[in-house]
Amino acid sequence: MAVKQYREGNITAAFGTDLFIHGVTFVPSLLLKSYRQMGLNESEMMLLLHLLRLRTEEKELCPPAALLGGFMSGGQAQAERDLEGLLAKGVIAVTQYFREDDQGVTEGYDFEPLFEKLSEAWARSKVHEIELTQALLENGAHAGLEDRELGQLCAEFAREFGRPLSPIEAEQVSRWYSGLGPALVREALRRAVLIGKYNFRYIDSILLAWHKNNVRTIEQVHAFEQEFQQLRSKRKPKKAAAESRNREKEKALIKALYMS
Repeated sequence: MAVKQYREGNITAAFGTDLFIHGVTFVPSLLLKSYRQMGLNESEMMLLLHLLRLRTEEKELCPPAALLGGFMSGGQAQAERDLEGLLAKGVIAVTQYFREDDQGVTEGYDFEPLFEKLSEAWARSKVHEIELTQALLENGAHAGLEDRELGQLCAEFAREFGRPLSPIEAEQVSRWYSGLGPALVREALRRAVLIGKYNFRYIDSILLAWHKNNVRTIEQVHAFEQEFQQLRSKRKPKKAAAESRNREKEKALIKALYMS
């Protein structure tokens, strides 16, 4: 094992060098969000992370419990219990690996079951999201006119975006609907689609601009944008565009007004 002789000087630089050299253990955010759904407790999750780190950094196929215990607050006994738990819950398995150096076979931990369970947790969460969104879209059949119109508005968003809305997106549409009404929300969607900005943040910026300027109707939207265009024309005089280019002018106006 080679040991580096550090130079005298900035200890922070020495720390930063070691921090970079020691590497980083990649942990999927989905795993951090889903480990409880997979039946794991915090101790088993921590041991699992050490198993992944030892595999990627030190190529340890089957680290002994004595080694793992050095990383756990409960020592070797806790590492042994958590290993048994991971195996019993089917999160990891023991399999045989072929050694290229001596053509032998050795046992090691297999993480394929972990990612099978993780993909199942992801699929269940997606099904749940779709069911929640579908319920929001269909509740108009059992509610009043207002709820039906909200469901239609969500359906229009889903159609323009080419995919079902997530529950968070459906809730956002509901907030816009309650605050500004369906006409303005549809108009903001139309403007976003016109310039190919298929994201909720951009639509929110349009509606926020209208709200700040006390714009409440489609007529007021046109007046607001016309006033902006007139002010812009005074700063940068231009020749009048031909009628065939009105659509391009509208795109340019929307970009200048809501993307600046």
